[in-house]
Amino acid sequence: TAEALLEDVRRGLDRNPEAARAAAVRLVTLLTLSAAGKGSRGGLAPWQKRRVDRYLRRSLHRPLRIEELAEQAALSASHFARAFKDSFGATPQRYITGLRLERAQQLMLGTDDPLSQIALACGLASQAHLSKLFRRWLGETPSAWRRRHRTRASLSPLTPP
Repeated sequence: TAEALLEDVRRGLDRNPEAARAAAVRLVTLLTLSAAGKGSRGGLAPWQKRRVDRYLRRSLHRPLRIEELAEQAALSASHFARAFKDSFGATPQRYITGLRLERAQQLMLGTDDPLSQIALACGLASQAHLSKLFRRWLGETPSAWRRRHRTRASLSPLTPP
């Protein structure tokens, strides 16, 4: 065990530095293998994560299928779904919904487009779909959120005092 190897290193430092060094190497090996074993389930490689995230953000305006996302990472759909959750901390569907709502918020603040148009631009089926998701995730309707945040923006000064 790691504790026993650490004790061997401590004891050997004064008496037998070569034995202490060997015990330290065994300890490092044990800890490295242990750390690798904890992550052995694995998520997406950094390049896969970046590629999938970029693809998602570019494609929010349309329906997305798990197979096409898996293709971006060169993985099977089932392996991709598990690796995605390990990497992003959410299922692909939940993550995509979050991105769509984030995009809707940007559009609500940056444009005067009607909510129905914003919903479609974010890949949602309708304004009702946007409202349902928005209320579930953020606790208020899109129109109330837009009104409240636009009011704050108009009240804040453009230049610092």
